Amino acid sequence: MGEAIRYINNFLYFVIRPDTRREKPVLIYCSGVNISRFTPLTRGQHGIGSSPVMRGLQLVNLGVRHLALSRGATPKAIRGNECEGIVPTKETWYTERLLIENASESFPDEILHYCVIGLLKKIFKASMREVHLPETLPGAEELEVFIQGQCKKYGA
Repeated sequence: MGEAIRYINNFLYFVIRPDTRREKPVLIYCSGVNISRFTPLTRGQHGIGSSPVMRGLQLVNLGVRHLALSRGATPKAIRGNECEGIVPTKETWYTERLLIENASESFPDEILHYCVIGLLKKIFKASMREVHLPETLPGAEELEVFIQGQCKKYGA
Protein backbone atom coordinates (compact mmCIF):
# COMPACT_ATOMS: atom_id res chain seq x y z
CA MET A 1 0.00 0.00 0.00
CA GLY A 2 1.09 3.56 -0.68
CA GLU A 3 1.77 6.57 1.48
CA ALA A 4 -0.65 8.13 3.93
CA ILE A 5 -2.95 10.85 2.67
CA ARG A 6 -3.47 13.69 5.14
CA TYR A 7 -5.95 16.52 4.83
CA ILE A 8 -5.89 18.42 8.11
CA ASN A 9 -6.88 21.89 9.23
CA ASN A 10 -8.42 23.39 12.37
CA PHE A 11 -11.97 22.56 11.21
CA LEU A 12 -11.71 19.01 9.93
CA TYR A 13 -9.40 16.18 9.06
CA PHE A 14 -9.27 13.07 6.93
CA VAL A 15 -6.29 10.76 7.14
CA ILE A 16 -6.12 7.52 5.19
CA ARG A 17 -3.01 5.45 5.81
CA PRO A 18 -1.80 1.89 5.43
CA ASP A 19 -1.51 -0.12 8.63
CA THR A 20 1.68 -2.13 8.31
CA ARG A 21 1.27 -3.76 11.74
CA ARG A 22 -1.33 -6.19 10.45
CA GLU A 23 -0.75 -9.44 8.57
CA LYS A 24 -2.56 -8.38 5.42
CA PRO A 25 -2.64 -4.91 3.83
CA VAL A 26 -5.35 -2.67 5.27
CA LEU A 27 -6.10 1.02 5.42
CA ILE A 28 -6.93 2.99 8.53
CA TYR A 29 -9.40 5.78 7.77
CA CYS A 30 -9.51 8.55 10.38
CA SER A 31 -11.94 11.45 10.22
CA GLY A 32 -12.91 14.30 12.50
CA VAL A 33 -14.76 17.59 12.71
CA ASN A 34 -14.20 20.44 15.12
CA ILE A 35 -17.59 21.07 16.69
CA SER A 36 -16.33 24.20 18.44
CA ARG A 37 -15.08 25.92 15.27
CA PHE A 38 -18.26 25.16 13.29
CA THR A 39 -20.53 26.58 16.03
CA PRO A 40 -21.00 30.00 14.35
CA LEU A 41 -22.50 28.19 11.33
CA THR A 42 -24.62 25.70 13.22
CA ARG A 43 -25.81 27.65 16.26
CA GLY A 44 -29.58 27.58 16.45
CA GLN A 45 -29.85 25.25 13.45
CA HIS A 46 -30.38 21.96 15.26
CA GLY A 47 -32.07 20.37 18.22
CA ILE A 48 -30.49 18.81 21.25
CA GLY A 49 -28.18 15.97 20.28
CA SER A 50 -28.52 16.63 16.55
CA SER A 51 -25.45 18.51 15.41
CA PRO A 52 -25.18 19.08 11.64
CA VAL A 53 -21.42 18.71 12.00
CA MET A 54 -21.58 15.31 13.71
CA ARG A 55 -24.36 14.07 11.45
CA GLY A 56 -22.48 15.29 8.38
CA LEU A 57 -19.41 13.27 9.32
CA GLN A 58 -21.53 10.20 10.06
CA LEU A 59 -23.17 10.43 6.62
CA VAL A 60 -19.84 10.92 4.86
CA ASN A 61 -18.45 7.88 6.63
CA LEU A 62 -21.47 5.84 5.53
CA GLY A 63 -20.67 7.01 2.00
CA VAL A 64 -17.05 5.87 2.39
CA ARG A 65 -18.32 2.45 3.49
CA HIS A 66 -20.57 2.28 0.43
CA LEU A 67 -17.75 3.34 -1.91
CA ALA A 68 -15.41 0.76 -0.37
CA LEU A 69 -17.97 -2.03 -0.80
CA SER A 70 -18.72 -0.98 -4.38
CA ARG A 71 -15.00 -1.35 -5.19
CA GLY A 72 -14.59 -4.78 -3.59
CA ALA A 73 -13.09 -3.59 -0.30
CA THR A 74 -14.40 -4.42 3.17
CA PRO A 75 -14.92 -1.59 5.68
CA LYS A 76 -15.02 -2.44 9.38
CA ALA A 77 -15.70 -0.29 12.42
CA ILE A 78 -12.76 -0.17 14.81
CA ARG A 79 -12.10 1.12 18.29
CA GLY A 80 -8.78 1.98 19.73
CA ASN A 81 -5.99 4.47 19.27
CA GLU A 82 -5.20 3.99 15.57
CA CYS A 83 -6.02 7.66 14.98
CA GLU A 84 -4.43 9.10 18.10
CA GLY A 85 -2.52 12.34 17.76
CA ILE A 86 -4.25 13.65 14.61
CA VAL A 87 -6.62 16.20 16.18
CA PRO A 88 -4.86 19.54 15.60
CA THR A 89 -6.47 21.61 18.40
CA LYS A 90 -7.67 21.12 21.97
CA GLU A 91 -11.26 22.13 21.18
CA THR A 92 -14.25 19.77 21.00
CA TRP A 93 -13.92 17.24 18.18
CA TYR A 94 -16.16 14.46 16.92
CA THR A 95 -14.15 11.65 15.34
CA GLU A 96 -14.75 8.37 13.55
CA ARG A 97 -12.47 5.66 12.20
CA LEU A 98 -12.65 2.64 9.95
CA LEU A 99 -10.44 -0.22 8.93
CA ILE A 100 -10.69 -0.97 5.21
CA GLU A 101 -9.49 -4.33 3.91
CA ASN A 102 -8.71 -5.14 0.26
CA ALA A 103 -8.75 -1.52 -0.89
CA SER A 104 -7.07 -0.60 -4.16
CA GLU A 105 -3.98 1.61 -4.19
CA SER A 106 -6.06 4.43 -5.67
CA PHE A 107 -8.88 4.26 -3.12
CA PRO A 108 -7.52 6.92 -0.72
CA ASP A 109 -7.13 9.44 -3.57
CA GLU A 110 -10.60 8.56 -4.89
CA ILE A 111 -12.40 9.29 -1.64
CA LEU A 112 -10.59 12.39 -0.36
CA HIS A 113 -12.54 14.91 -2.48
CA TYR A 114 -15.80 13.10 -1.69
CA CYS A 115 -15.06 13.24 2.05
CA VAL A 116 -14.08 16.89 2.34
CA ILE A 117 -16.55 18.47 -0.08
CA GLY A 118 -19.30 16.00 0.87
CA LEU A 119 -18.92 16.88 4.54
CA LEU A 120 -19.13 20.62 3.87
CA LYS A 121 -22.18 20.18 1.61
CA LYS A 122 -23.94 18.26 4.35
CA ILE A 123 -23.04 20.77 7.07
CA PHE A 124 -24.11 23.80 5.03
CA LYS A 125 -27.32 22.14 3.85
CA ALA A 126 -28.30 21.05 7.38
CA SER A 127 -27.45 24.54 8.65
CA MET A 128 -29.67 26.03 5.92
CA ARG A 129 -26.80 28.02 4.40
CA GLU A 130 -26.52 28.63 0.67
CA VAL A 131 -22.78 28.38 0.12
CA HIS A 132 -21.04 27.83 -3.20
CA LEU A 133 -18.29 25.28 -2.64
CA PRO A 134 -15.20 24.94 -4.81
CA GLU A 135 -15.41 22.41 -7.67
CA THR A 136 -11.86 21.22 -7.08
CA LEU A 137 -10.48 20.39 -3.68
CA PRO A 138 -8.42 23.31 -2.34
CA GLY A 139 -5.48 22.78 -0.03
CA ALA A 140 -6.32 22.24 3.63
CA GLU A 141 -5.12 25.71 4.67
CA GLU A 142 -7.01 27.41 1.85
CA LEU A 143 -10.18 25.57 2.83
CA GLU A 144 -9.69 26.63 6.45
CA VAL A 145 -9.64 30.29 5.38
CA PHE A 146 -12.80 29.70 3.32
CA ILE A 147 -14.65 28.10 6.27
CA GLN A 148 -13.48 30.87 8.63
CA GLY A 149 -14.99 33.39 6.22
CA GLN A 150 -18.30 31.55 6.22
CA CYS A 151 -18.29 31.40 10.02
CA LYS A 152 -17.72 35.16 10.19
CA LYS A 153 -20.42 35.80 7.60
CA TYR A 154 -23.09 33.66 9.26
CA GLY A 155 -21.95 33.91 12.87
CA ALA A 156 -22.63 37.61 13.22
